[in-house]
Amino acid sequence: MRWALVKVSLAVTVMVVLAFALPLGVVIKEMARDRAFSNAERQAAAIGPTLTVTTERKMLERAVESTPAGAAGRMAVHIPSSGEPGSVPLEIGKRRAAVRDLATVRRLGRASISEVTDGSALLQPTAIGTGQIAVIEIFVPEGEVSNGVDTAWLVLAGVGVALILGSVAVADRLGVRMVRPAQKLAGAAHDLGEGRLGARVPEEGPPELRSAAVAFNSMADQVVQLLANERELAADLSHRLRTPLTVLRLNAASLGDSAAAEQTRAAVAQLEREVDTIIRTARDAKPQTSATGPGAGCDASEVVRERMEFWSALAEDEGRTVRLAGVDRPVRIPVARPELAAALDALLGNVFRHTPEGTAFSVDVHNSEDAVIVLVSDAGPGIADPAAALTRGNSGARDGSTGLGLDIVRRVAESTGGDVRIGRSVLGGTEVRVWIGFDPREAGRGESRRVRRGRERGRERGRRRAALR
Repeated sequence: MRWALVKVSLAVTVMVVLAFALPLGVVIKEMARDRAFSNAERQAAAIGPTLTVTTERKMLERAVESTPAGAAGRMAVHIPSSGEPGSVPLEIGKRRAAVRDLATVRRLGRASISEVTDGSALLQPTAIGTGQIAVIEIFVPEGEVSNGVDTAWLVLAGVGVALILGSVAVADRLGVRMVRPAQKLAGAAHDLGEGRLGARVPEEGPPELRSAAVAFNSMADQVVQLLANERELAADLSHRLRTPLTVLRLNAASLGDSAAAEQTRAAVAQLEREVDTIIRTARDAKPQTSATGPGAGCDASEVVRERMEFWSALAEDEGRTVRLAGVDRPVRIPVARPELAAALDALLGNVFRHTPEGTAFSVDVHNSEDAVIVLVSDAGPGIADPAAALTRGNSGARDGSTGLGLDIVRRVAESTGGDVRIGRSVLGGTEVRVWIGFDPREAGRGESRRVRRGRERGRERGRRRAALR
């Protein structure tokens, strides 16, 4: 494309230069010729008054020599004989024109230009006192006729070459401006095809190429997001396997010391390690967990009752006291049922995994005007660093932990504009508070809503203290 633009520009510029330079050169040549012969006419007119007064040789010779052309030997005066007996034609200066040309000028009575050796001769007829026609001859050398023409042609040629080179340079720059973004786009597409997902294209160049770059970058972002979602889905699905694995591990612990029991426990441990490996391998991306489409979501009370029924059997085996509250009426939330179930399994699985047997725990569901709050509390040792626990992939170097459980819960809450907080429970251990908003369109704006909600609660506490006074 670049060289095509250069060739087109070169051809167009050459045609334009030829179309203007050639006629202009011809005009300059004609102007130089007209200037030379106009000067010759002025020289001939300077001797005309003398011829009308006298035809004596000496006086005419002095008059001819007084002119620039005569002094340079380029003027001649041809006077015919008077027709009287003994009269002869008078010739002053060197004649260069042919005799027949002189006769023709006398007969026609108008000026003429005759081609002579090394130039041209201007033949100017002039009437003298005797009633005859004298002819004044002015020699114009070839160099004077073409004086300045060569310089003018060189100037035109230089201007033409400069225009051609300038147009080629401009076309080349324009070609680079168009080709370079296209090359970058092709290179980025090649890199993306080879798996280098960080390849992006600078949004520069002509509008069409900028639009193509924007579309390519958007496509690349979508590809990265899709791959990240796939990896995240693999990690989350693998993490969900930890719930039944926990049950298997606890059940295997009660099988005794037989060889079969040992093999079962070894198989469960190996399976847990494999699941952990899958999770750690696929946990670098971040999926989309928000519910989509009108009416998407689930009944939080129903899902909580279902998951508590599942975990209650294991809690009974370990001698744990369980309390469930706030699930006596339906509560619709904009979270898909599998997502909420996975979040609850992650929270309850952490209770069983990180607290001793016999530790009590509770699940409370609170329904407010704009949100549902799920509280999971236990009487265990608590979490020393709540902020670090919410960091994705931070397992705290604990065996059997991938650091994804609380991250799954956090993403479910944030998809509705909510959040997750860890604190000290009334049972003395850890309390995980999951705030789930009713409007998924508030996702990403949860921080401003939490600040506003905190201010409202502060004002409410102030009003209560004032009332107590």
